[in-house]
Amino acid sequence: MMALAIVCGAFKGGMQAVTKASFESAKTAVNLALGLIGAMALWLGLVKVAEEGGLLKIIARQVKWLLTKLFPNVPPEHPAMSAMVMNLSANALGLGNAATPLGIKAMVELEKINPHPGRATDAMCLFLAINTSNVTLLPLGVIAVRAAAGASEPAAIIFPTLFATTCSTITAILMAKLLARLSGPEPPPKIEESSTAEGEKDQEKPTLSGFERYLLYVLIGLFLAALIRHLWLHPTLDTIKDIISFWIVPALMFGLLFFGYVRGVPVYEAACEGAKEGFQVAVRIIPFLVMILVAVGMFRASGAFDYLVKILSPITNLIGFPAEALPVALLRPLSGSGAFGLMSEIVARAPDSFAAYLVSTLQGSTETTFYVLAVYFGAVGIKDQRYAVWAALSADVVGALASLFICRLTYG
Repeated sequence: MMALAIVCGAFKGGMQAVTKASFESAKTAVNLALGLIGAMALWLGLVKVAEEGGLLKIIARQVKWLLTKLFPNVPPEHPAMSAMVMNLSANALGLGNAATPLGIKAMVELEKINPHPGRATDAMCLFLAINTSNVTLLPLGVIAVRAAAGASEPAAIIFPTLFATTCSTITAILMAKLLARLSGPEPPPKIEESSTAEGEKDQEKPTLSGFERYLLYVLIGLFLAALIRHLWLHPTLDTIKDIISFWIVPALMFGLLFFGYVRGVPVYEAACEGAKEGFQVAVRIIPFLVMILVAVGMFRASGAFDYLVKILSPITNLIGFPAEALPVALLRPLSGSGAFGLMSEIVARAPDSFAAYLVSTLQGSTETTFYVLAVYFGAVGIKDQRYAVWAALSADVVGALASLFICRLTYG
């Protein structure tokens, strides 16, 4: 990307823009990583409380039948299993702030059983591919943009997004499995020596007094009463969106802490220990973010991205892909904020047009692939990414084509 950006910038006389973009993107990457520190420390602290209470093992047991099929090389009750489930669930609900730390937690756990540290395992590649194409139930951010722009049916993209993400997720799984088979068998995972001790710890019984139990149940009752009251006073679709957007995260935080306390975990100490780990992981991400975001920033500023759009336009025109929607589809794997800005501009200009309908579905059904790859693999120091990017990009392509198909079918 950097080489193409420099060559294109030289031909177009835009070397000043390329140079400026390199410094601005590096600054943006560091600011982004610093912003992640707080979220990482908070959520890995909460997950640590749940982990010490045995919640991750409980979740892993409940979905064992599915995960053992998808990730046969990961021990069924390993913490990585439940961390992946929690990450994918958060992504499905559009809770990006919680999903990223949970995904990084899953990568950290997968690296612990990696027989070749620094080289992505089949489980890592598959998890990343699924993560970048995750089934999305509620694309809340896009719905909010459409509502603000005055679209007649802001939530009309829910079904198209669900369809497109289902197609892309199936593609991600099939491609990852195919590429894994082509790359040959993988060595068995390392068995953690602490697994027995953790299993014993999971069986420990909580020792709470009657007053503590009473107080906790009162707090839960008050929270549920407040939720019911909110729905009773404002029984509208907007209220449901508000609950999904702003109530789920605090409720999840409360639930994790509640579970840990009931299981006899020293909540504050465990949370601080997990937060310390989150801080260290966030700092490790910075070099990887700097390099990928600088490359993307230079690529856009040089005009190379515009050339790419022109080269692909004749092909996309054959399948009826609108020219104004193509930049969103191409930019989405590279820059989430850039694609979101383009999508917002198209929706604001004509909120009920087919192009606005399509780009809204594209934004809600695809992921910033290279950002996710840099953050997740960077967190555990993966240098050999193997086939992960190809599986993820295959899912992106299918997601875009599925979005076009379903939007053509349902628009109007």
